[in-house]
Amino acid sequence: MDPPFPQKKCLVSACLVGLCTRYDGQCKPDSRCLQQLAGIHWIPVCPEQLGGLPTPRTAADLTGGDGHDVLAHRASVVDQNGRDVSPAFILGARQVLAIARAQQIEHAILKARSPSCGLQNRVGVTAALLLTHGIHCHEFG
Repeated sequence: MDPPFPQKKCLVSACLVGLCTRYDGQCKPDSRCLQQLAGIHWIPVCPEQLGGLPTPRTAADLTGGDGHDVLAHRASVVDQNGRDVSPAFILGARQVLAIARAQQIEHAILKARSPSCGLQNRVGVTAALLLTHGIHCHEFG
């Protein structure tokens, strides 16, 4: 199966490749994603960890908009305890973008349904920042 992008190097959400970075500390690699990564140099990233949040951590969700709105300070990312974790999500997104730029990466494979990485329904914070900067994003999981 050919990868969904021509470049031989990409970023990938660390949880998709089996690193225990999920909010609940679980390891749940996505076999379809791993198949897509065959023969490609990939760099795993976890925006939440790069933003300073621990693993495990309290689950969080977008409130009042999508990732674009969080980046523009019109919406928030709030955890289940009611704590605004937007600054950590924004910092993590910026760190992921910095890695992409440093590695001249134009493609990312991201975790679906994530307040950082999701693309469908409501775009996550990291996905929004990458898309804004011309990085092609695909999602799994």
